[in-house]
Amino acid sequence: MEVNHTDMQSDSCDPDRPAAHPGIFPTREAGKSDLQPAEHSVDFPVSVVLPAGGTGERTGLQTPKQFCSFLGRPLISYTIQAFERVSWIQSIVVVVAKENMELMTDIVQRFQHRKVRAVPGGSTRHRSICNGVLALGEEEEEEVRPEVVIIHDAVRPFVDEDFLYLIATAAKEHGAAGAIRPLVSTVIATTSEDFLDHSLERAKYRASEMPQGFTYDVIYQAYQRCSESDFEFGTECLHLALQYCGTKAKLIQGPPTLWKVTYKRDLAAAESIIKDALSRSACVITGGSARAATLADALQKAVGALGTELDVIPDLMGENARCLLKEWNFIQLSVNCSFLSDVEAMLTDLEAANRALLHPLVVIWVHLSDSDELSVSGTVAIMDLASAAKLRNILLYGIQLHQSKDTERWERSVSRVAEITSALIRERSPALVGQLLQA
Repeated sequence: MEVNHTDMQSDSCDPDRPAAHPGIFPTREAGKSDLQPAEHSVDFPVSVVLPAGGTGERTGLQTPKQFCSFLGRPLISYTIQAFERVSWIQSIVVVVAKENMELMTDIVQRFQHRKVRAVPGGSTRHRSICNGVLALGEEEEEEVRPEVVIIHDAVRPFVDEDFLYLIATAAKEHGAAGAIRPLVSTVIATTSEDFLDHSLERAKYRASEMPQGFTYDVIYQAYQRCSESDFEFGTECLHLALQYCGTKAKLIQGPPTLWKVTYKRDLAAAESIIKDALSRSACVITGGSARAATLADALQKAVGALGTELDVIPDLMGENARCLLKEWNFIQLSVNCSFLSDVEAMLTDLEAANRALLHPLVVIWVHLSDSDELSVSGTVAIMDLASAAKLRNILLYGIQLHQSKDTERWERSVSRVAEITSALIRERSPALVGQLLQA
């Protein structure tokens, strides 16, 4: 009996749903490999099929869930990124409904996905997956055809390289492999009158999840031999491999992060996870000022206590320029000057590095002033600069901090800056873009 775990347990507060960073956000430029070498590698070609032709009826939204956007990107782009960052995955076929082909092509171009091509799907899940498998077999050159095909849901964005490695290598060895998870709820059968018929012993069963992997020959033959009924009503690829090829899949227990976006509330949960991942670190630039360096040290302790690690550097020159490719958040400190030339230079560098393509970047200008009054010129300047930056997916905020000789007041002000900074990095609120806040 096949049981879909995420259909039973889809609430974002479910203890089996991840609340922590699943590790899918590479520190890299768009379309380029990770700066850190992959821990695992395989010596055989691997490709991916992402069925994305569903209508997403259970979300209650008009837009299919795979195309719903948060933080400026559609869900499917996050899933593609999780695979594209894996160096040993050579290609990704996304199977979409014919009416969404143009939309998918636009997503691939806009976010510069390098390994992806879209193909039209079929009327059912199995027909769509079959189209994707056939598309992989149509490669003109024999050496680029995959030995292993990984099939994964387009709405499961939180899959990491370590687990993909386990699936790929097990599929190569056994012909098929799949992810499983323990059942959380007991599965029961009902009568036609909606009375209890019987229940299954939960300990004997597992929920079948994605990703699943197959040697190309196994999954190709399975679809060549399966029936029209399988195409019309089936959902489980591992079952086809067993029934039509006699291939028993190796089952591997997967992490909790394999859950899929099923309901509308799951979109909010996914956005929360991504925001958390993006808010874990930031780079503070002092400009070489001793007073700014003192403030940076104080902020480092205060913000660290709130869960965000700060790297403190004097500028973005030389070796320090690596932060442009590493961080999603930047804090520029300035002392007694209301002009934003340093911030303007940083925005130019970030745009050149194409860093805001995949995720919105946060840049916070902290102006250390001897005056309690908000700088009018600073307010106008940051609003103008922020408007232009927002068009490039960069969220620019400003904080003015009064330099007080009263130790107790100064410490309160620094704590306030830390709270505001952490909130801006965490929430990435468009409503506050361009404002000069006072701490």
